[in-house]
Amino acid sequence: MTMDAIQLLLCTNGHPGTLPSLEMGVRLAAALHARVTLLGILEKESARKALDACLAETTAGLQQEGLENQVWREAGKAAEVISRCAQGGHYLTVAGPMGRSALRRVIHGRSFRRLLAMIESPILYVPVLRWPVQRMLVCLGGLGYATGIEHLSLSLAKVLKAQVTVMHVVEPVTLDYPTSRQVHDHWQDILKTDTPQGKNLRLAMHELESAGIEAEFRVRHGSIIHEVLDEIKDQSYQMVGMGSQYSTHSLRHLYLQNVTAEVAEVANCPILTARPGYDLIPLMGA
Repeated sequence: MTMDAIQLLLCTNGHPGTLPSLEMGVRLAAALHARVTLLGILEKESARKALDACLAETTAGLQQEGLENQVWREAGKAAEVISRCAQGGHYLTVAGPMGRSALRRVIHGRSFRRLLAMIESPILYVPVLRWPVQRMLVCLGGLGYATGIEHLSLSLAKVLKAQVTVMHVVEPVTLDYPTSRQVHDHWQDILKTDTPQGKNLRLAMHELESAGIEAEFRVRHGSIIHEVLDEIKDQSYQMVGMGSQYSTHSLRHLYLQNVTAEVAEVANCPILTARPGYDLIPLMGA
């Protein structure tokens, strides 16, 4: 699939927390000339008036941009409705905080965690509006699991004329294999190594440069979550691309932290995620 086939699924349950995602969704759709499905989820009757207002304001914005759009209204739990609707097309799902209570967040986590688990297509989680997108951070593990987010980020950066920073975090060695030891011992020069990580990261940088995108590479050492959050805090990024714990079929994701969700719940910027099975063809060349 190519970038011009992508449709945007903009989601709201009427909560004010979804307003930044709706606004960014409209602006992104205008930049991509993408078709838009505006999804309104009625979770409780008392939210109907606020939901109607969100839908009306967003529809007006889409019409002002001259974008092809349709409005769907469904009743139910937001995560379930959004995940079901996202399966019906080549969507990039754009969503924000749904206004869950503190107790519910403690027990179940934010709604983004459920969306991440239930939706196989890409998601853009927008807690705050950051526009225009001039700088993107793309976090790659180096083992080929993040090809989905790599290609999606590359294509978006090409359209948005954004600079891209590719970052890799080398974790402390927990399993003492020869490759992991080599990566750890030469982490500052990982791009020059003959490891699988070095080869994949060099390929990612080559694809960015071939597409004419201004790109730089950074490597950090330590806990992935802490290092990613520190990088976001230290730099001015308008979007961060990350893979998903559901990117691999191994059992590893069953006992490790959900890195993308942990970062999204703390980082004060939009988080873009995609699985490697996502078949977007990157925009190479001119």
